[in-house]
Amino acid sequence: MSKHLSFIQPRLKPWQTLTALMVVGVIVLGSGAGKLIQTSLFSIQPAYAERITPSDVWQQVYQELPDLPRENKYISKETGKVAENNTLVNRLIRYHIYTKGRAPIYRLDWKLTLADYLGANEIMYDASYPGNDSLRENPIEGDRQAISRLTRSQRNALVQVLVNIFNPTSQNTPVPVTKTTPSPSTSTPPKPPQRGGAELLK
Repeated sequence: MSKHLSFIQPRLKPWQTLTALMVVGVIVLGSGAGKLIQTSLFSIQPAYAERITPSDVWQQVYQELPDLPRENKYISKETGKVAENNTLVNRLIRYHIYTKGRAPIYRLDWKLTLADYLGANEIMYDASYPGNDSLRENPIEGDRQAISRLTRSQRNALVQVLVNIFNPTSQNTPVPVTKTTPSPSTSTPPKPPQRGGAELLK
């Protein structure tokens, strides 16, 4: 592999050489290497990934937004019972993070995901949609209809709650307080000290 890169190494910086090695590795070793590299890069997440479990976030979302549809009446293939914990928000989060590989801390990424559901962005595939492998009926169409019935304000609220949960630093940002200096016309000049104060105390 070093022979293939000998003609570009003198011109490249160390980080560029590393990138080139990764690209050649994908070409030489095939898609398996590409998936490995993609997984390794995506696994380098900020500290929020250690603090928050995506599978538990959907419960917090419904606590904040109790009016959101749950869409949890689907039957589990394994138990034959209603999978109540397999909710719309649960599948939305799994689709966003695991299927699409999008960061959960940015509003724009969540808006792109909602745009997928609304048919305005990337194509959603039945086979890879969360719940297809565990539920008797693929919930993708029902979920897309549920998202489409939300108003714009409801979708914005959903995005904001998700960002707040995954990135707590994005909320409760203190508003900088600007100290106002009184204008010279309204300010009171300091009074000069009175003379003879010691004599008065006597």
